[in-house]
Amino acid sequence: MPQLTRDEAQTRARLIDVHRYEVALDLTRGAERFGSRTVIHFTARTGGDTFVEVRPAELHSVTLDGRPLDPAALDENRLPLTGLAPGAHELRLDATMHYSRTGEGMHRFTDPADGESYVYTQLFMEDVQRVFAAFDQPDLKAVFALSVQAPQDWTVLANGLTEHLGEGRWEAAPTPLISTYLVAVAAGPWHSVRTEHAGLPFGIHCRRSLAPHLDADAEEILDLTRRCFDRYHEIFEEPYPFDSYDQAFVPEFNAGAMENPGLVTFRDEFVYRSAVTDTERQTRGVVIAHEMAHMWFGDLVTLQWWDDIWLNESFAEYMGYQVLAEATRFTDTWTDFAVARKGWGYDADQRPSTHPVAPTPADVPDTASALLNFDGISYAKGASALRQLVAWMGEKDFLTGINEHFARHRFGNATLADFLDSLARATDRDVHAWAARWLRTTGVDTLTPVVEEAADGSWSVSVEQTGSEDGTRPHRLTIGLYDHDHDRGTPGRLVPREPLSWDAPDDGSRTGTGGRPALLLLNDQDLTYAKVRLDPVSWDTVLGALSGLPDPLTRAVVWNAARDMVRDGELAPTAYLDAARAHLPHETDLALVQGVLAFARTQIADHYLPLPERHGALTTLTALSRDILRRTEGPEHGTEAGLRLTAVRAFIDSATTPAGIQDWLDDGSVPGGPRLDPELRWRILGRLATLGATTPDAIDAELARDPSATGREGAARCHAALPDPAAKQAAWDALFTTDGEAALSNYLFTATATGFWAPEQLDLLRPYVDRYFTEVPALAAARGPALAAAAGRYAFPAPFVEDHTLRLGEACLTDRDPTPALRRKLLDQLDDLRRALRVRAAGRRA
Repeated sequence: MPQLTRDEAQTRARLIDVHRYEVALDLTRGAERFGSRTVIHFTARTGGDTFVEVRPAELHSVTLDGRPLDPAALDENRLPLTGLAPGAHELRLDATMHYSRTGEGMHRFTDPADGESYVYTQLFMEDVQRVFAAFDQPDLKAVFALSVQAPQDWTVLANGLTEHLGEGRWEAAPTPLISTYLVAVAAGPWHSVRTEHAGLPFGIHCRRSLAPHLDADAEEILDLTRRCFDRYHEIFEEPYPFDSYDQAFVPEFNAGAMENPGLVTFRDEFVYRSAVTDTERQTRGVVIAHEMAHMWFGDLVTLQWWDDIWLNESFAEYMGYQVLAEATRFTDTWTDFAVARKGWGYDADQRPSTHPVAPTPADVPDTASALLNFDGISYAKGASALRQLVAWMGEKDFLTGINEHFARHRFGNATLADFLDSLARATDRDVHAWAARWLRTTGVDTLTPVVEEAADGSWSVSVEQTGSEDGTRPHRLTIGLYDHDHDRGTPGRLVPREPLSWDAPDDGSRTGTGGRPALLLLNDQDLTYAKVRLDPVSWDTVLGALSGLPDPLTRAVVWNAARDMVRDGELAPTAYLDAARAHLPHETDLALVQGVLAFARTQIADHYLPLPERHGALTTLTALSRDILRRTEGPEHGTEAGLRLTAVRAFIDSATTPAGIQDWLDDGSVPGGPRLDPELRWRILGRLATLGATTPDAIDAELARDPSATGREGAARCHAALPDPAAKQAAWDALFTTDGEAALSNYLFTATATGFWAPEQLDLLRPYVDRYFTEVPALAAARGPALAAAAGRYAFPAPFVEDHTLRLGEACLTDRDPTPALRRKLLDQLDDLRRALRVRAAGRRA
């Protein structure tokens, strides 16, 4: 399929202005196809030729200004419109479209729990043409009037308020001017909880089978929604621009959520069927706040072309964490960002595929290249850059500039230059120079303290800055100073001195008195985006007293420093595990415990340590988990249920024998709690399957106990994990088929792939390494970018940290012409593999 280029989009935007779409969808034609009729009202500014995009199963008829056009003229996804005269035009198309099973276009899902079916749209980037015909680019905004014919017992949700006209016919209120990719429909027998706030209808919706779970959390979700909505109205002068606010939790959704105006769609894992930690509830809150920020930044004011996608995502990422912290009980969001999100940006920025936060238009020539930029740079690095910008220019001036931006471009499109001009009007600082160094460059700086001590007890510190392209990226940061708490006689406790404020690279050296602190910590409070190192004295201090630092965000900065040192080959992976073993049993912050355990389990144990040392690492993690379980046992520790749940999960995932976890499964409970809910039962069964300690019959029995969509995914994962040649072959066949009837949905594909590969089964799996690189290009080409990304991320043979894997991957990139989405995933996976090999080599030299 041809990709829309920026040049083509600019040419079309100069030629036409689009006013209104009238879209009629018929969802009553069975499980495979639906009807789509579109009327587009547009004006040609001059005479000329253009095209409209549509990807039908069948294109039945087309008329332009009442004159029939030949449907056979459709060339892949483009229908030529030639000889347009200046003036108004009306284009009509009648088509039949395919439902999707990959979360793109109009996705259809049948719930195995009750047999009910649901459909929803995900039209991002270029998938509107899978649902209706459109001039599919973000700067051709229009009004959308939508009608839907649906089964009688369905409810239809859309961007605007919907009305049931009888006999399954629904009509949505016309939208204001919005971009094509933001149109949304969700239809099915939804369970809904509705309310009103600030004079607007609010609603939350999910599948009927999830109704008890949504009802249990409805007040929390709606309370967060109301608080964030009110906070945005305090800081934004422009009122919420749409007629209602619905949030639909939909099945098999690829992203976390999508900012459709008035109808935000979320992955329905956010409707919790099993116990979760408070940090996971906070994550749901951040996503709610993130998507709401998009109502202004992304929906009201929209990028002109996809090179400015960071304007959408970086802003919403920053505001999601900031507003949730300001408006709700979740006040420590930036700790979770530091330990769980920021590393995503650091890692992406050190790969060959890195790009500037704001790439130049020439670097995003078409939609395929744009899609690759939805990564840790556009989200985590971009949000970090905005947090640094706020620290540098001040929050008041920043928000003044944002409000100026909304006022100037409401219901229109804007570019990076427009954004910077709005900020520049609000401050006397040189925002354009700041942007040139932060947004137009790649790479992550490394900041290292240089500490000198004098005989009289005085000391000085300077900062060495390396890493980014020219070493001149400005950083406004805090240097934390900490001493041992000798006065209270508390071993391992650190107390802060007055910190230093620092502007790198310009502040030279600072002199202090009173003896050097036990710990000097660059970027305390994590206000900038940079890797930091510790001087030897400070490193010795944190090895003994990391858990004694008073602020969890400070501890997050230290843990991130240790993480980066492991990845850079400067700290042995076993030393990181030793620090975790020593300090996590005393850690009280959930986000830190979860983040450190995740890195230790998934990166250190599975990738950075050679196979003979993996068993010892897993043993360390199970011992650490037992320590946390002992500390949190008993009714007096009821407020630490989240820590306990985190330790139970880590113990299961790290178990090297069935002993213990099989007893938990048989008893239906962990001694001292918690009782096993479906998530924990499937987690245990998955680990037992990997260890060869369960059977297909036991997996099928568990599926009979939990016949939900999540249960079906759990069973697929467990069957794929069995160390049996027939089970592996069956899983492989399911993953790599391109037969439309047999092909797995996106979620079942991911579940099967994550069960398939296991470091415990290298001998059994080795033949599939070569097969992966031979077969994955065809799979990606046949099934599209979303499935290609999943195949590159989850089906990649990651346990094989070997030069042979690297050579096979490089040959695949050179010889097999993978699709852009797959190529990007393979590039990143192979770079991560090279890094793991370097870390292992550094360990051998130590």
